[in-house]
Amino acid sequence: MPDMRCTHCGEGGLEPGFVGDFGEASRGFARWVQGALERGIFGGARLMGRPKWEIEAYRCPSCHHLELFAARRA
Repeated sequence: MPDMRCTHCGEGGLEPGFVGDFGEASRGFARWVQGALERGIFGGARLMGRPKWEIEAYRCPSCHHLELFAARRA
């Protein structure tokens, strides 16, 4: 996403990155799931049949604020 500016301080030059998910059986990156959190019988989030999107993260080098976007289906 070129020419992005921090929504917190207004600085440009945001650094691209991602939010890691390092839990057991994870894919290595976090995903945004559509809808309110629903828990299954064992306490985990119910995910079946729900749209999931990869989270893109950008960090402001000046104030360290994170900007998160869900732009691509996972």
